Amino acid sequence: MDRFQELTAFVAVVDAGGFSAAARRIGESQSVISKSVSALEKRLGVRLLNRSTRSVTLTDHGRKYHERMKPLLDEIAQADGELTSSTLELSGLVRIAASASFGRLHVLPLIPQLLALHPKLKLDLQLTDGVQDLLAESIDLAIRISPSYSPDAVVKRVSNASLVCVGSRDYFERHGTPQMPEDLVHHNCIVFNGIESWAFEGPTGKFSVRVSGNLSSNTVETILSAVRAGVGIGMFHGATLTRELRDAGVVTVLDEFISESRDVSLIWPNRKFISARVRQVTDFFAKELADRL
Repeated sequence: MDRFQELTAFVAVVDAGGFSAAARRIGESQSVISKSVSALEKRLGVRLLNRSTRSVTLTDHGRKYHERMKPLLDEIAQADGELTSSTLELSGLVRIAASASFGRLHVLPLIPQLLALHPKLKLDLQLTDGVQDLLAESIDLAIRISPSYSPDAVVKRVSNASLVCVGSRDYFERHGTPQMPEDLVHHNCIVFNGIESWAFEGPTGKFSVRVSGNLSSNTVETILSAVRAGVGIGMFHGATLTRELRDAGVVTVLDEFISESRDVSLIWPNRKFISARVRQVTDFFAKELADRL
């Protein structure tokens, strides 16, 4: 019996919740579906389904096999659709994760363009400054500014964002402008994610300054708002220092002592099969973000 037929029948039974429903879904008789699944179990040497008069449920082996095989069939269907469609129109759901500030400033403005190009595409955009488990949370594509990634992830670098040390003109008028990184110990520094050691580089090489202040947060939005309000000095990626912030009186300091930067990258979780729609959405953001940044 054809292995592809066996696999298609098995996935259809699981997705439809039974043999008769699977038969109706793929246009085969119930006996053909049953024989296909039985042949698959015999070939693999394990039971994939628990059968009763009322229900069909997955065994542990069946669950693991379905998790591996379902994406494969989806990829085959997507590839077939691309070859048979004259428009190559993308459809289906893509879950995207990005940091809150970067996502709001640079990812969200691109969403209307992407959906206009592919009207049948569905997007689930999750903006958070926390680092998510891509597999556990079913994320298809993550857009991150970070020096660290899962060693198993597929990473595509698209741009680079320098770090900047910033404060408001109002704050510097009241407290003075730091001329050297060491001057920061006398200033109210707003700490992001517990990072109290800020990196700099001088004539003798790299060094760090331990900073402190009366406000810390795990979101860049909080740091930006506090800097804009004149609470203190912050350190973050230059990609989030928009023209609006500069117009609001936010300025950079100590630029000549900052050489550290972060890659802006597109990340796929560790999966055997990446759908064509995720690949094309990734290519879209790779081009548009590179042009934008």
